[in-house]
Amino acid sequence: MQLNGIIPVNKPEGFTSFDVIAKMRGILKMKRLGHSGTLDPMATGVLPVFCGNATKAVSIIPHTGKSYTAGFRLGIVTDTQDITGKILSEETPCVTLQELESALANFRGEISQIPPMYSAVSVGGKRLYELARKGIEVEREARKITVSALEIAEYDEKTAEGKLNISCSGGTYVRTIIHDIGQALGCGGAMTSLVRTYSNGFSLDECVTLEQLESLRDSGQLEKAVISSERLFTSLPEIHLNEMKTKMYKNGVKLHLDKLKGFDGREQYRIYSDKDEFIGLACADIENNELRILKNLYGDGDR
Repeated sequence: MQLNGIIPVNKPEGFTSFDVIAKMRGILKMKRLGHSGTLDPMATGVLPVFCGNATKAVSIIPHTGKSYTAGFRLGIVTDTQDITGKILSEETPCVTLQELESALANFRGEISQIPPMYSAVSVGGKRLYELARKGIEVEREARKITVSALEIAEYDEKTAEGKLNISCSGGTYVRTIIHDIGQALGCGGAMTSLVRTYSNGFSLDECVTLEQLESLRDSGQLEKAVISSERLFTSLPEIHLNEMKTKMYKNGVKLHLDKLKGFDGREQYRIYSDKDEFIGLACADIENNELRILKNLYGDGDR
């Protein structure tokens, strides 16, 4: 059986995102897999894995926000901005809950963030983490990010440890937010844990573990873990084709917009066949009265 769709996985700690893909290739017995939203090895949580023809959708996923629960410790600074790195300084801070809450105010909304040296950002054709491992630090340009929510989930004033709930735009480094909060408090701070609770429209309670996936495979129920790729594009309007137009569309023939059921003047659409099968995305060329294929999401599941 070939699978086509998305399996939201709860990534285990210690695995890279690629490790998850490699493990799943063995479980699913298929090569055509991909993922969105890379997670560091220490992180756990939502990692959407794309199977079969759904891999075509990875490059066109709408930019949606992500949510995390991040553990932190104040009074410590590391070279990676998390607890796995080399300790650069350490102290026992005296930061009250009120002082911490006051500091968070400057990290909500649209803010600038400098990517950490231990990151996959490229500068001059080199990945920053490659330079960092050689002890080289280079200047990085600040990026605009949006932090839509930043709240204290728990905090112990005695140990200066706690957890934050964070919702932010893609490309945000949560460990850098914690590092910068520590700098603002004058004592430093490092991330101690990270759980991604929401990504690409999938929440943590929808995810399966690798162990659960193996169990579903053994019981012949893998399809229960698969979610249609149309889930990513529910904000787009639908166009349903009849049998003739379905054949024309699949053969690359441009269809006239004014002859289509569901066309309402918007730019992009989900396209469904005469059998109500989600077959891909298309855009409207209103000037030329044509429906142009943006991405086909049907066909063989693996090859």
